[in-house]
Amino acid sequence: MAEGAILAAVELLGQALATEIVRLASSHASEIAPTISDLETKMNNITMELRVMQSLLDQMDIHDQSNKTMVTWLVEVQKAADRIKDIGDEFIHLVSNQKFGKRFYLKSLFKEPKSLIALKQIASRLETAEESLKRLGELKERWVSVIRPEPGSSKNNTNQRPAQETVYLTDEPDIVGIDDNREKLTNLINSKEPHLSLISVWGMGGIGKTTLVTSVFDREKKNFSCHAWIRIRQAHKADVIRNLISEICSHGQSNQIKTDHMDLRALKETLRRLLQQTKYLIVLDDAWDQNSYQGIRDVFADSHQGSRIIITTRNADVASLARESNRLELKPLPDKESWKIFSKKAFQFEQNHVCPPPLVELAKHIVAKCNGLPLALVSLGNLLCEKTESEWKRVHDQLPWELENNKNLQRLKSVLNLSFNHLPKHLKQCFLYCSMFPDDYRFERKKLIRLWIAEGFVEQIGGSTLEETAEGYLAELINRSMLQVIKKNYSGRVKRCQMHDTFRVLATSLCMKDNFCLLYEGEYINRNAHVRRLSVIKSDNNIGYQVPLQQLRTLMTFDLSMLNSPLLTKDIVKFTYLTVLSLENLSIDSVHHNIGNLFNLHYLGLRNTKVKLLPDSIEKLHDLQTLDLMGSKICKLPDGIVKLKKLRHLFAEVLIDSTYKLFPSRSGIYVPKGLFYLKDLQTLKAVESTSMVVEELGNLTQLRSIRIWNVKENESAGLCRSLSRMSSLSQLSINASHENELLRLENLNLPQIQKLVLNARLKENILEPPLFQISGTGIHELWLGWSQLQNDPLPTLSHLENLTFLGLQKAYQGQRLIFKAGWFPKLKILVLRHMPNLIQVEMEQGTLLNLEKISFQELTQRVEFPKGIQHLKNLKWMICRDVYFEGLKNKGIYKIYHFNCQVV
Repeated sequence: MAEGAILAAVELLGQALATEIVRLASSHASEIAPTISDLETKMNNITMELRVMQSLLDQMDIHDQSNKTMVTWLVEVQKAADRIKDIGDEFIHLVSNQKFGKRFYLKSLFKEPKSLIALKQIASRLETAEESLKRLGELKERWVSVIRPEPGSSKNNTNQRPAQETVYLTDEPDIVGIDDNREKLTNLINSKEPHLSLISVWGMGGIGKTTLVTSVFDREKKNFSCHAWIRIRQAHKADVIRNLISEICSHGQSNQIKTDHMDLRALKETLRRLLQQTKYLIVLDDAWDQNSYQGIRDVFADSHQGSRIIITTRNADVASLARESNRLELKPLPDKESWKIFSKKAFQFEQNHVCPPPLVELAKHIVAKCNGLPLALVSLGNLLCEKTESEWKRVHDQLPWELENNKNLQRLKSVLNLSFNHLPKHLKQCFLYCSMFPDDYRFERKKLIRLWIAEGFVEQIGGSTLEETAEGYLAELINRSMLQVIKKNYSGRVKRCQMHDTFRVLATSLCMKDNFCLLYEGEYINRNAHVRRLSVIKSDNNIGYQVPLQQLRTLMTFDLSMLNSPLLTKDIVKFTYLTVLSLENLSIDSVHHNIGNLFNLHYLGLRNTKVKLLPDSIEKLHDLQTLDLMGSKICKLPDGIVKLKKLRHLFAEVLIDSTYKLFPSRSGIYVPKGLFYLKDLQTLKAVESTSMVVEELGNLTQLRSIRIWNVKENESAGLCRSLSRMSSLSQLSINASHENELLRLENLNLPQIQKLVLNARLKENILEPPLFQISGTGIHELWLGWSQLQNDPLPTLSHLENLTFLGLQKAYQGQRLIFKAGWFPKLKILVLRHMPNLIQVEMEQGTLLNLEKISFQELTQRVEFPKGIQHLKNLKWMICRDVYFEGLKNKGIYKIYHFNCQVV
């Protein structure tokens, strides 16, 4: 991606120019000052060239793949920008290693011949880079034709319904799986509501929005005295109105009106006049943002005759313009209907469209790749019709290449590309990055955000943190139907998401074409490949010899068999530009002792490895933002960790008991004192409690999430004081040294807390102010473990009206729990575990109105079957483990009490 490479290079040069040495050099007369001044001049010149080049790209139709000369030129621009970024990183690293303080830094550099030589080498490389950019400018003028859209042009943005472009299922029998949605849309159109209504039909590209609306529109338009269909995309509102007038007049619904010389005001008046006292049906197809409709909504007169406007979109924000009851989201087809629509095309000449036995497995895999997307099913079905088994296998094995190069898939490619091309620049890199993970990979929201930040994709905006800005990026990709939500957390936020298989094929083909990343699956690689990011899905341990990796920026591994690959042993420290190194789940027991030479590393992922120690050279990773050691064997961090001033997220915890029945089930790590002066640190999971930790913890006032283990009673007061200084803390987990350790936490005051885990014996007054009365109103998730409370905690906890998750494990010593009417109105999940004395649970009518899942585990007494559970109308799951309900012989009987609930 040339655009992204240029933006990254410009930003990096800006950072280089802002370094202290550049400012000092202008007023210093040492031998090194002219070299620095020369560097500054070259950086400014290159920055100017890149900015002009970026402006040029903004005007060019860079998505026109038919212009092969331009495509080649863009690849060279990207390579040049990447080289400039490497030079900038080296410069910043060289001049940021200040051992003698800022005042004497120029003198210290002068005394270091190696530093002076390195600076002169950087100056020489910058001069070469500058010449390269000039040469690219000359090549563009000589060979690259630039096609600029005319101002205000509406080409391909607004026009009448294009039969070949938008309707890909033309025959009624081909329209599979839309009967329910067609009926819903028909009912919305024909409802008795007299007022003008907006109806939105939305979903990802190729899902069948236009096909559905076409089917209904053609049937229902006869019931309206006026009708029109136009595509709006990102057209100027004057063009939209002009086309609406033309469409209405073209069907003989009014005399032809000449609009060529009308201004916007006249156009609006004309359209209002046409629609007054008329029952009309209008389709606004393919709206990309809310302004597409908001800018013209005032022209739609409401004559109270049941007029309807249907808007189709890929964007959830646009769909939200219609009231909730008028929104129709189209989702991927289920497996059975996917197979049916694919078979109708692929085996259209076979009797009853039956798949020949030799093709069954290949056909199943290809249908699975389509993941219920109708356009993909139809396109690939047509492509493979009457093809040989070897041709089927070729398409299956190289689908990204086929999408990029096979003319018979042009329609599918165009529809998918449209979604990508309309993404803002800052989202394109984020989207392509998601293709670096294996098929069907489920992204954990926070991890994906940390990776985007490490890669430099996220821009600092106002007072928001990088994480908050990146979360907005993710929400936008989801709203644009580019990513699918797989799971939400208890408070309704996205927890995991996934890339649709067909969009991943698109992203993979774009990555290959744009040199964004290389997905290695053991196949041959072009030795001239420009590899900046490498994702090893399947390894043969030879990749380091197949392709040059000197400029590698990102390395992710997903093949657990590459344990002894030279890439991870002796070669890893050669990739000095590495920004992201993720070796999660590999059974490695050590990392290279010179890993500190990777001066540019921002993200180091060693989660679930067998690594026991971090080398001392870790202290040299001054730009490290995320250090993920969760589930490794590391119990103590080296003292040099305190030098990582840019560290934002530290994960390190050792698993003791995977069943979580023992206490403690995990342990934290021991950390040096200086760690608590890292002012960028936001996440600390998890740390072993000591008197030093308790005392120093309060210095991390910017911390947002912390888990602490092995807390003793005599540390309670100090821990409360330190934690109460953290005004941004939203997630807290406190775990005692053993299950009978009493922690006095009643003085905790956490106004921003949203998720709270307390595993310790607690005083009875813990549920009184301030923790659960003042700050508790914001708590969404609460876990109380081993609390051993004698008094029923529910009356006090019931005041936590925003609670969506409640877990009680050995938290209550009593025999009865009664959930009264009106309690816990937002609670979705309730866990009752290891309550040795509990014999009765009762739910009054009107309690737990939104409960979806209830879990009973390890209740050692014979417990009465929960009384009133039939009142929980939204209950979907009831989990029972190591529990015996009095009077019931088998789980099947549970369904008598709640027929909508699945019992596990």
